[in-house]
Amino acid sequence: MAFNSRRNFITTLASATATLPFLTAVNPAFASEAKHVKSLFDHSLTGSFSSDDDLWAWIREAYTVSPNIINLNNGGVAPQPKVVQDAHIRYYQYCNEAPSYYMWQILDQGREPLRERLAHLCGCDAEEVAINRNATEGLNTVIFGLNLKAGDEVVLTKQDYPNMINAWKQREKRDGIKLVWVDIPLPLEDENEIASYYTKVFTAKTKVVMVTHLINWCGQIMPVRKIADAAHQRGIEVIADGAHTLGHFAFNVPDLGCDYFASSLHKWMSAPFGSGVLYIKKEKIKNVWALLSNNEPDGSDIRKFESLGTRSFASEMAIGAAIDFHDVMGSQRKEDRLRFLKNYWVDHLKNHPKISFNQPHSAKLSCAIANVAVAGKKPEEVSSELFSKYKIHAVAINWENIHGVRVTPNVYTSTKELDKLVGALRKIAG
Repeated sequence: MAFNSRRNFITTLASATATLPFLTAVNPAFASEAKHVKSLFDHSLTGSFSSDDDLWAWIREAYTVSPNIINLNNGGVAPQPKVVQDAHIRYYQYCNEAPSYYMWQILDQGREPLRERLAHLCGCDAEEVAINRNATEGLNTVIFGLNLKAGDEVVLTKQDYPNMINAWKQREKRDGIKLVWVDIPLPLEDENEIASYYTKVFTAKTKVVMVTHLINWCGQIMPVRKIADAAHQRGIEVIADGAHTLGHFAFNVPDLGCDYFASSLHKWMSAPFGSGVLYIKKEKIKNVWALLSNNEPDGSDIRKFESLGTRSFASEMAIGAAIDFHDVMGSQRKEDRLRFLKNYWVDHLKNHPKISFNQPHSAKLSCAIANVAVAGKKPEEVSSELFSKYKIHAVAINWENIHGVRVTPNVYTSTKELDKLVGALRKIAG
């Protein structure tokens, strides 16, 4: 890697701004091949690409997944394509040649081009995007940064992610705010019904509503916009937990209507582990205190949320390669492929008398994630047997009213692997 100056590094990124700039910067040969594959995707028939394993074979081969394990827990954390791994490693080795120079004087200068790429991915202004380590960090920044006082009410659900629940409980314990709990009987098929569980508990004291964009336990997609519109009519701010949604299905963050949004890029974007993004509406930035020290913790610059000190410049810059890889497929094509994979194995089992599912049927309310239950068996028993006998890795879920095994394929998953899952579950069910 011959980035021997700040100017050379920025020029390398800027020279390829039209198509796959970060892939071109780190691996021109792979980028050229990726552009060709992107062209194939662009010219494939709309109705055929999602089920065409041959067309998706190049995507699968770009990963280094184990041939000995069928990984169907991509909802927890996803592997990275080899080109993203290579970018991370090469940037890391590059930093070690002279850390304080190469990290701060050169790689750090790639942050603004990366911010532009993330903003394009999110469909928002670059001045509304902060780069951080995961959704937990981004959401905690907002939860602890909002000006709330004793007696202010926050609406959230028992099905939200534990890290967010615990953050709100800490504010409740420290500041005396009131948490108003919603218990949603998932899965649900009606957006208006889902929204009503939130809106019926809104009061004059409600200041914030927390909405998990996708319930990770079962794959339920929540109607954030409907809830946000109702909340804003009452002057209530909206936080969306998008840990599982960016790169999973197609949407623009501002279209959700939320004021705050955060996502983990090491899930559906296949970016380096411990990478994330925080979105805050431009006019709201000044109202959120920086979680970490900053010279203007109450200022209006989104960069105040990036005062981490020394961080992993290598993993940060490799995010760009992951975004470019995602763009080879395109958000809508990727969504269609993921939903096809989920439907493929679910449709083979949906009429089995001992097998049931805990995700919605509606395509609008569900994508890649499914949650399967086998009559007479605990989720832990099913997940254990899947791995011990068939080397299929999925995760048992026992959270509130959701009990089953979460199965999460990714774009590198083949239908042959899902055939093995179907066969295994049939044998486990008896």
